[in-house]
Amino acid sequence: MIGRITGVLLEKDNQLALIDVGGIGYEVEVPLNTFFKLPKPGETLTLHTHFVVREDAQLLYGFIEEIERALFRVLIRINGVGPKMAIAMLSGMEVSEFISCVQRDDVNALVKMPGVGKKTAERLIIELKDKVSNWQEPVTMGTSATVSKGSSLEEAENALISLGYKPQEAGRAVIAAAKILEENSQVPDSESLIRTALKNVS
Repeated sequence: MIGRITGVLLEKDNQLALIDVGGIGYEVEVPLNTFFKLPKPGETLTLHTHFVVREDAQLLYGFIEEIERALFRVLIRINGVGPKMAIAMLSGMEVSEFISCVQRDDVNALVKMPGVGKKTAERLIIELKDKVSNWQEPVTMGTSATVSKGSSLEEAENALISLGYKPQEAGRAVIAAAKILEENSQVPDSESLIRTALKNVS
């Protein structure tokens, strides 16, 4: 089991981080919450990891926060929730928000995440409520990257597509999110656009 890696970030794109550890490049899939906190290429970082071995692939998933990996590991033990869906869930919400939804029995918030229907949301609440009741919420860290509005819109749209939304649906959701942010005098950076779009997409 590969539980943690420390190395130099070589590339980051589309929720994948390529990390050089002693001359070996590890491709690590990360949720958006972690992706936004990755440093610039060339800088050193540490990720808490979960290694999955399948007949056709060996996959490495990485997380900045240990609690995020812990929630990922709990999610993939639930019937019908695999690593891909778990990553999508952790991309759609901060861990603290996800735990809060479970504790409040907020099915409506959970079904807004890609791939999560009402039955799955209800099963998540039933199976997770006791397991996460005493978890401490992590400190939320926003991205400090500054990007142009155009590139932010494109990044947000690509992120939604990678989460399973159709291109036209993702485009409409991002444009609507940008309007909401501007009406509230907020900067429409990619992270804010994605979070707002995920909260409002039907």
